[in-house]
Amino acid sequence: MIAITNATGYNGKGETFQNATILIQNGKVEKIGTDVAVPENYDVIDAGGKVVTPGLIDVHTHLGVFEQGVGHEGHDFNETSHATTAEIRAIDGINPFEKGFEDARQGGVTTVQILPGSANVIGGEMVVVKTAGTVVDEMVVKAPSGLKAATGENPKRVHGGKGKMPTTRMGVAALLRKKLIEAQNYLEKREKGEGERNLELENIGKVLKREIPLRVHAHRAEDIATVLRIKREFSIDVTIEHGTEGHLIPDFIAKHGVSVAVGPTMTSRSKVELENRGWHTLPVFAEAGIPFAITTDHPIVTIENLITSAIMAVKHGLDESLAMKAITYQAAKHLGIEDQVGSIEPGKDGDIVIWSGDPFDLRNRVEKTIIGGKVVYEKN
Repeated sequence: MIAITNATGYNGKGETFQNATILIQNGKVEKIGTDVAVPENYDVIDAGGKVVTPGLIDVHTHLGVFEQGVGHEGHDFNETSHATTAEIRAIDGINPFEKGFEDARQGGVTTVQILPGSANVIGGEMVVVKTAGTVVDEMVVKAPSGLKAATGENPKRVHGGKGKMPTTRMGVAALLRKKLIEAQNYLEKREKGEGERNLELENIGKVLKREIPLRVHAHRAEDIATVLRIKREFSIDVTIEHGTEGHLIPDFIAKHGVSVAVGPTMTSRSKVELENRGWHTLPVFAEAGIPFAITTDHPIVTIENLITSAIMAVKHGLDESLAMKAITYQAAKHLGIEDQVGSIEPGKDGDIVIWSGDPFDLRNRVEKTIIGGKVVYEKN
């Protein structure tokens, strides 16, 4: 049980608090307020002169499945043997001892979504985990949290380069539709008690039944439009992952009520799809009322730079409160877990970060990271 006293900071939902006391009991926030008394048996952390925020959330990472400094042996994020691999699950490839998890805790990141890569038109199921633990099953917040799909250059290059479908953007969209229709037919047969189990179609069926969203890698404006076209055709829930050229068609995106995971914007323009990447996308989304989260796409941009990405967004015109929401509460909404994490409120998980000063000043650092009421990182 922890009491954080003299706490000033951000609650994650666009509001700030001053000189508050936060009580955490049994891993959950019990109380927050300026008139909260500290029970005798609580461990007290004095946050006077510091800044307190919710634990940060990165909605799009390959943490633990794309290990740094290992090479091919640690690259467990793309099953490139086939263009559609809906049957695979990211949870089966995660190494919780990978250094990136330690970097996440040091950077104040307490929750991440881990995805398969974007080599395939359908890549497999993803999972949301906390960044502390030694057994992935005990770190899980939500599984599955979505089904990965990808448009654009990556599936064209990986599979088209082998002379296999898809070799064009048309082929990518056609293959995605084909699999969705196969899954529709599969579900109809299973409802009649016909046919054997098919793990690939079963997982796609979860999208069709709207149990999980289809989370689609789409950088260019035409690819985003294709994703939204397929959303309409099949009446499914989708999120746009990356959305690099979303600023070119903001009104069209806004009409579809989708959330966008924007980033990694701190990268170079390494391919055609990134030609128009820039921090201007986020203020345009804010103006259009498009809900968005900020992502590093770790390890493309390493996980500890999630706050750096938010700082850069503010530098280029995004309001601070929106930038904080984009890596806390709005990020949680993107993942469908806003009832558990993303803000400092009674009943939410006790995931708290204490900073040496304003987190939007890059000179300041994380002093303590708390997950589920336990200090998992402390600056020496």
